Amino acid sequence: MEEITGILVDLFIIFTAAKVAGEFFVRLKQPEIVGEVLAGIIIGPYALGLIGSPDGDLVQLFHGDREAAEEALNITFDVIAGLGVIILLFFVGLETRLRDLLNVRNRAVAVGVLGIVLPFVLGFGLISATGRSDVESAFVATAMVATSVGITARVLGDIGVIRSTEARVILGAAVVDDVLGLLLLAVVSSYGEDNVDALELTLTALVAIGFIVFAALVGTRVIRRYSIHLERLHVRNAPFLVAMILMLGLSALAGIVGLAAIIGAFIAGMMLAEAEEGFELERQSQAVYDFLVPFFFVVIGTKVDLGAFDDPEILAIALGVTVLAVMGKLLGGAIASRGMGGRSAAIVGVGMVPRGEVGLVVAGVGAGIGAVSGDMFAVVVFMSVATTLLAPPVLVWLYRGRDAPADSGLMAEP
Repeated sequence: MEEITGILVDLFIIFTAAKVAGEFFVRLKQPEIVGEVLAGIIIGPYALGLIGSPDGDLVQLFHGDREAAEEALNITFDVIAGLGVIILLFFVGLETRLRDLLNVRNRAVAVGVLGIVLPFVLGFGLISATGRSDVESAFVATAMVATSVGITARVLGDIGVIRSTEARVILGAAVVDDVLGLLLLAVVSSYGEDNVDALELTLTALVAIGFIVFAALVGTRVIRRYSIHLERLHVRNAPFLVAMILMLGLSALAGIVGLAAIIGAFIAGMMLAEAEEGFELERQSQAVYDFLVPFFFVVIGTKVDLGAFDDPEILAIALGVTVLAVMGKLLGGAIASRGMGGRSAAIVGVGMVPRGEVGLVVAGVGAGIGAVSGDMFAVVVFMSVATTLLAPPVLVWLYRGRDAPADSGLMAEP
């Protein structure tokens, strides 16, 4: 068991740093997640190096292969961070009703589609202008279309507006964004490997859409009709345990069909929202939420290598990509949100800005097949973290001073 001692020390440092930084930023009237991401940057392997370095026992477990031990340590962090964002989106689902999303479906689809098209076109044009190949330009542009709804959802939940109209539009658009982003990544990956299969891409799209439709429509009806029987189980906290099983099961199934696991978690929460009042699932899950969610944001911060931007040209490209990534989402949100008012349109646009871990995944796929160079990978990491840090304070500012209670009703589609 000595092999896990070093891992436990790292987890202790991550969690403590997250809570201390979160407390500090709350006192500054800023979102906790900004502090958590910055804490990850500071304690990460590219700054103070307090975490991420395997100890001797862990290296010995891998027969002296330090590189393998480091990879295993990073995988451990990623798994815990993944559980954090899964429980986060499950919570968001618990506060969401299917009918609420359907009320804003047209606008959400428009936001999702424009939020894909505009950043991709802008990003592809910029990277191509620097002399990069079409394949590398396409991968960077694909990373720019991603939206990490977990980041926005955390902010909206913390300030008590997760049931606002803008929040519903953002959540619905994020589902559309994920499906279209999945297909775009599949196309670009196939293009990078010179192996584009239209039939396979079509089947992937149909399976992904079918999963969402079936789980959302059929699942909510099943829960609404039969969930009362969970109280008859003799296992302690049976509704909560069944909820965790459903959350993990749908998250895994979403991953199997090619979607982000968080979509499955969100749908699981939305299904159980039909019975949430009777089971107090949110209250029972709160301790799990408070423990796991901070790991997600700290781990994002640990991936930032500031030394990669010593080259002024790379830094300039990173800043340009970040600006266009923000502009693409803001324009898409503004165009699709016409009729909601200027502030609401801005909230929707800013809510779609964070790239977070999703952009990193896309860049990782490109690097894995040799289509993305090291400097362009650093550019994507910069853009992902910068958008993650920028969006939360702006969202808080946009909501500040306006009447948007958590239980506010939804505005139907015009």
